Amino acid sequence: MMANPLFDRLFGVHAGKTTPFLYLPSGDVITHQDFLVLAAGMANVMINIGLKPGDRVAAQVQKSPEALALYAACVQAGLIFLPLNTAYTAEELGYFVENSGATLIVCDAARERSVSALGRKLSARVETLNADGSGTLADKARDMPDSFETVAREGEDLAAFLYTSGTTGRSKGAMLTQNNLLSNALVLAEEWRFTARDVLLHALPIFHTHGLFVATNIILTTGGSMIFLPKFEAGAVIDHLPRATSMMGVPTFYTRLLGDARFTGDVAAHMRLFVSGSAPLLAETHQQFKHRTGHRILERYGMTETNMNTSNPYDGERRAGTVGFPLPGVELKITNPETGETLPDGEIGQIEVRGRNVFKGYWQMPEKTAAELRHNGFFITGDLGMTDEDGYVHIVGRNKDLIISGGYNIYPKEIELVLDEQPGVLESAVIGAPHPDFGETPVGVIVGEQGQAPDLTIVMEALKASLARYKHPAKLVLLDQLPRNTMGKVQKNILRERYKDMFFP
Repeated sequence: MMANPLFDRLFGVHAGKTTPFLYLPSGDVITHQDFLVLAAGMANVMINIGLKPGDRVAAQVQKSPEALALYAACVQAGLIFLPLNTAYTAEELGYFVENSGATLIVCDAARERSVSALGRKLSARVETLNADGSGTLADKARDMPDSFETVAREGEDLAAFLYTSGTTGRSKGAMLTQNNLLSNALVLAEEWRFTARDVLLHALPIFHTHGLFVATNIILTTGGSMIFLPKFEAGAVIDHLPRATSMMGVPTFYTRLLGDARFTGDVAAHMRLFVSGSAPLLAETHQQFKHRTGHRILERYGMTETNMNTSNPYDGERRAGTVGFPLPGVELKITNPETGETLPDGEIGQIEVRGRNVFKGYWQMPEKTAAELRHNGFFITGDLGMTDEDGYVHIVGRNKDLIISGGYNIYPKEIELVLDEQPGVLESAVIGAPHPDFGETPVGVIVGEQGQAPDLTIVMEALKASLARYKHPAKLVLLDQLPRNTMGKVQKNILRERYKDMFFP
């Protein structure tokens, strides 16, 4: 039995290998062994400063090989890795650190002063790590031994927290085990035919499931390599595609590539696989991509709490507008939201899933866990969908008001809480409006207090100070009143219908 299944299977198996792991934009190459040395140094640092297995490490850092090595170091040292969006404000970071009880915060040196104040308040140590690989953590790691004795962990031990929000606006820490992450990576590598020969073009962030636990873990399980770009930029992606065999992205990546004349069929001719997820891919984008390149994008469906649940087939019809079939080892059913009764094919209901990929629950939120994770192991996803007569799963909506913009989850309530605090604002409602680039984008609808018209410029500035950039509404609209039903509930469906063409000519 493996002493630490996740580390041994993803990382340790590559010990001593001089095969390429990361191709960097600078032209430098980091081998599998080079990467393990980076991780060992960081693991030694964290143990030397007093961290113990099960402690949480909050990382709000730019994408870099060292940032990825921090993930590996946490796994090797038995620590729980907590990656955080680099766009989060200090106020948002404070909640995550306090809620998780993180012992260590790793941040960019530019934010060290404000984060150190937070660390003192919450008794958390602070180290820095910059996009260029510098920082106190990296400096200390270089003085450490090149190896580290892997801490023994079991499959059901926690490996990571990923924070997701609910419609109440209160973020929830999804507890992911070693088994959750490893089982999903192994299944996906098999289903999508990844091998050691694959070179994945990696332009995703590494602070959420898609870029970290799907893309990276798959490559690690197979011994392949990645062209590791700091972010998505169409020109850079087009330049590097000829060296890649596969790419994973959000729909926005593909719409932007299609909007660039340099992206031709020849550029993508040698590619084996394009995968899309994190937000719905428009059927039109699917067809345009096929026409331009000859490739049919493979769309799949997953979420923070479960990693991947379904996928269109590698061999067979990749059906536009669907997310394919349940993955091996994943049970999926469509149920009546009121009764929990399983519905027949063709009927729309809530999607529930069960499998080794499903998380352990929400950190320190037993009531929320009980409400969404049934005793029989089925997780109530909050998504609405149906299964057609051929077995393909269709996502038709959400029974929460989640907005997915450019692959990022945005929860309206979080924005509404800030809007409602602004001078002259009586109430607000935030909806998602269709957007040609991002899929959808938030729109804030505001009702002013009696006799007042809030200054929307000032309101927007307040939002920018409180919330990460991707949560900022693209537009604010002032109304006399919000539409409500007879029970007094705001009818967001009416608002969505009213503003559905706001960003289209």
